[in-house]
Amino acid sequence: MTVLLGGLVGALALLVLLPVSVIFVQVLLACLPARALPLVSGSRPRVAVLVPAHNEASIILATLNSIRPQLQSGDRLLVVADNCSDDTAALARSAGAEVVERRNDQQRGKGYALDFGIRHLANSAPEVVIVVDADCQVGEGAIERLASCCVGSGRPAQALYLMHAPVGSALKVQIAEFAWCVKNLVRPRGWARAGLPCQLMGAGMAFDWRDLALVDLASGHLVEDLKMGFDFCRNGKPPVFCPDARVTSYFPGTDDGLSTQRTRWEHGHLGVMLTDAPRLLVTSISRGNWNLLAMTVDLLVPPLALLSLASAAVFSLSWLMFVLIGAVVPALMASAAMAMLGVAVLLAWSRFGRTLISFSALLHAPFYAVKKIPLYLGFLIKRQVEWVRSKRDDN
Repeated sequence: MTVLLGGLVGALALLVLLPVSVIFVQVLLACLPARALPLVSGSRPRVAVLVPAHNEASIILATLNSIRPQLQSGDRLLVVADNCSDDTAALARSAGAEVVERRNDQQRGKGYALDFGIRHLANSAPEVVIVVDADCQVGEGAIERLASCCVGSGRPAQALYLMHAPVGSALKVQIAEFAWCVKNLVRPRGWARAGLPCQLMGAGMAFDWRDLALVDLASGHLVEDLKMGFDFCRNGKPPVFCPDARVTSYFPGTDDGLSTQRTRWEHGHLGVMLTDAPRLLVTSISRGNWNLLAMTVDLLVPPLALLSLASAAVFSLSWLMFVLIGAVVPALMASAAMAMLGVAVLLAWSRFGRTLISFSALLHAPFYAVKKIPLYLGFLIKRQVEWVRSKRDDN
């Protein structure tokens, strides 16, 4: 019985140590100088910017106004007004965008809107399609950099997509902003420094028109972007990180909106991690697809709050077993995981997060993680499987 208990606790410690090791390596690599990106010389490829929008009347104009000055003759700006009940379509037309309206109460979600828009663009196909969410601001020069990176690499390109805490936000939103920075800047920068691909992040994604035939966009998947990235990688087109192109957005200003957004993202991530990761591991190793393996290993890193909770729980359990039965190896592994995670977070904050959150505020992160326990219990009890739009301040 003692050996069995020691083995079980050791397995738990290993399950925590592996993803912690991944994020530790990613943070270390991210602190090295960034690698140069493949770009094309000469004229920029003809692009179509595709903006899926569901009841985004309050912000659609700001989004389009950040895109239009970057377009050239022959480019297209298409808004898919998806199951809208507000003035999104009319406002987009007034801003000079091409607009198509889609209505289907049975098929809801961003994937269906993207598929609808791609089929509409086929009447005059561009060279590159760039997807921008309707609540995002596109940084100056981002369209050109993304299109150039996509064509130069021959692969899908992912912009640096950051989310900011609105002015006056509660501490939990500031901590969420830092966690987002680790996920969407630090970790993909680290993998890119090693020449490895990144996950697709939903906004600021650029695709060669011919490559879109490799994936099936029409789905209501909670994290359609994550799924799409793996589909491309399996077909020999691993996404490349393009941090010189920046896309930004803001966390919802309401507790309901923030809760809905977190639940959709994290339940979607955990669902893919548990259901798809084993198959992806087998496929990548059996086919020698090391880019797919790198993306799968990255997928196996759970959200930072959950990883912190799991590390703390296993650390406590391992040392309890050491006291009771003398199992030293699990305690050492769990201690190594806690130390590596702490160093990774502090290093990421020191190098990339100082302007986002103070050190004193960062010390409250463990309490933020504890408050997310109901979200993770909800995944076990009643997982969210349908797409639900996050509520904003005004609706």
